[in-house]
Amino acid sequence: MHTNRRSLLLAVALMTALAASIVPALSQSSQSPPADNMDIVRQQIKADKKAFVAKNMQLTQAEANQFWPVYDAFQTELGALGDRTVRLVREYRDNYQNLSDATAKQLTEDYLAIERDRVALLQSYLPKFRSVLPEKKVARYYQLENKASAIINYNAARQIPLAK
Repeated sequence: MHTNRRSLLLAVALMTALAASIVPALSQSSQSPPADNMDIVRQQIKADKKAFVAKNMQLTQAEANQFWPVYDAFQTELGALGDRTVRLVREYRDNYQNLSDATAKQLTEDYLAIERDRVALLQSYLPKFRSVLPEKKVARYYQLENKASAIINYNAARQIPLAK
């Protein structure tokens, strides 16, 4: 039981670090931050998430050799969706007091498009993950992605104003 508790505590610590890394990206003003600062934030997010996944997947060496290239390709595509989400949240946050109905409608449509694209991405990679991992580990990985997504979404949502 101590191993499970220790693993859970490590997961929480890593995910907290991951979440803390997201906030600076969203907190920047509407001006773009310097590219090198954003690259540092992104690299830290990637490293924290990869450590979290590695710790919790318990891959054999053979599985790891096949899994990590698929994981890296998936994360690259997922990162593009994350960039779209950051831009959307910033646009809403920076303009919510003066949103026209047309802009509000477009932001809502953009949000739903990102969500559709995320589900499509998860579905498109499922056969790839299944080709390199046993089904139980595929399910485990998708649950880890779900946890990471929940924390990232929570931190993004904290940037969205609710009232004037």
